[in-house]
Amino acid sequence: MTPDQIILFSLLFFVFVFLIWGRWRYDLVAFVALLVALLAGIVPSGEAFSGFGHPAVVIIALVLIVSRGLSNSGAIELLARFFVSGTRKLAVHIGLMSSLAAVLSALMNNVAALALLMPVDMQAARKADRSPALSLMPLSFASILGGMITLIGTPPNIVIAEFRNDALGAPYRMFDFAPVGLTCAIVGVAYVAFIGWRLLPAERQKGDSPKDLFSLADYIAELKVPEGSDLIGKRVRDLDEKADKSNVEIIGLVREGRRLPGLARVAEVKAGDMLVVEGDPESIEESVGALGLEYIGTGEGILESEDLALSEVVVPESSMLAGRSAVSFRLLYRYRVALVGISRGGQRFREDIRKLEINAGDVLLLLGGEDRLSDVIGRLGLLPLADRGQRIIQREKAWWAVGIFATAILAASIGVVYLPVALGCVAALYVFLNIVPVTSLYESVEWPVIVLLGSMIPIGAALQSTGGTTLIASGIVDISAGHSPVVVLTLLVIVTMTLSDVMNNTATAVIAAPIAMEIAALLDVNPDPFLMGVAVAASCAFLTPIGHKNNTLIMGPGGYRFGDYWRMGLPLEIIIIAVSVPAILTFWPL
Repeated sequence: MTPDQIILFSLLFFVFVFLIWGRWRYDLVAFVALLVALLAGIVPSGEAFSGFGHPAVVIIALVLIVSRGLSNSGAIELLARFFVSGTRKLAVHIGLMSSLAAVLSALMNNVAALALLMPVDMQAARKADRSPALSLMPLSFASILGGMITLIGTPPNIVIAEFRNDALGAPYRMFDFAPVGLTCAIVGVAYVAFIGWRLLPAERQKGDSPKDLFSLADYIAELKVPEGSDLIGKRVRDLDEKADKSNVEIIGLVREGRRLPGLARVAEVKAGDMLVVEGDPESIEESVGALGLEYIGTGEGILESEDLALSEVVVPESSMLAGRSAVSFRLLYRYRVALVGISRGGQRFREDIRKLEINAGDVLLLLGGEDRLSDVIGRLGLLPLADRGQRIIQREKAWWAVGIFATAILAASIGVVYLPVALGCVAALYVFLNIVPVTSLYESVEWPVIVLLGSMIPIGAALQSTGGTTLIASGIVDISAGHSPVVVLTLLVIVTMTLSDVMNNTATAVIAAPIAMEIAALLDVNPDPFLMGVAVAASCAFLTPIGHKNNTLIMGPGGYRFGDYWRMGLPLEIIIIAVSVPAILTFWPL
């Protein structure tokens, strides 16, 4: 290997390690990697930020804005309401919701599609008196599968299409992904609806009520002991009986911002102490009254005592709260909303929850005025677990939104308008009609993904220019020496799918696309089957909650553990490989 290749492969190795580790945000990892590549001279300084002007980056940003418009118009809400019923059998419900998720994901960003349908699915679970854990994972998987059907359904498809344009002079069009993507989606949705959910662990299947959802992962909350409280002077262990009646458990005590050792069972309670309790939202609220405690902020004149409400929300990766603590973000003082509790897969915390770094997938229990909660949830990019009507839906503009979007897609599909221009026109009209308010225009864009892609594109180009892709491609071809190109294609799909399970799918597509081109060149065959193979494999991350943002979103609300995903996901990945390779070879011959 050349010195440049050694430096580049070392850099990529550390990128993979940090992305898998997950301690740092993926956009920060990618940007630092770009800076290192620039300082090492691997990426020319003139191309330092060329990735941010790449058409793929622009298309992804515009798709996110358009998705917000379709949501705001109520077009999706009206369709989703039809699927909310507590009378259907579980397999039928999952089949209908999964089909809807797949269709919506084909027409808008698949993360946005899941965010819209997750509260609807949980509402159906509540009506059916069963745990949402049974249907949320199939819903997530179906939204991922549906994104493979069109160009705008998932970022990897956009990346692959624009890479083909750079390499061969013509991008994939809107529905070029449909034959293979639709085949995979139909088979995959059938699997999750009739077989997949049955493979979940027994403890997820036996829940018979949405109340069981948070028995899997109760909140850890901190409640303040006010001046004059009857609890002052009592030991923590003396409060167990009252706590048991409220169905909460006292698991610690915080004094002057520091957690006392152990469970602080023999510590005497003082005014201003924080009791650390574990329980569901209803039980926590009951314990406030039974023990004479206060929520953070209510006794300090920060939160008004009237019209206060509790709201349960999920933290997506794009939220401004992800990677921050409530204290560092000044959530209470800036937004007049208090963080009451955190649920993270049943984990107990030693830190003060207000100082705890909030992760994507965490479920938060927030307290504030109803109007303020609604505003803050939208402003911070949080997802409410129940559809409480907090979004202002402009239902009278639904047909305008759908008509504008359909016209733009049709124009782009038949080649009248370049896709980024068509999507830009849709976004502009949505703003003009106030379907997407100007104030929330830039909030619609998932900036970490934009930074990730803008940073990784120059690194991907450097991998190609230094001969790194040829080296990797030669290795894959050598491993499968003596076998047909079909075996090489299958191996590429498996390798790419494995990478996508442990790192961001957009980054996977950026790295794997040039390797696919090099493999096709070495075998002297049509590159399209290999690019399609990467598109399918980069999108299919079903083994872990970290491979795809949708899997992260459902982890908290579903009460899932890290090891739950492979039970349903491994058979699905095997099915996708078995179905996609023949479909690719049928529609995109070698």
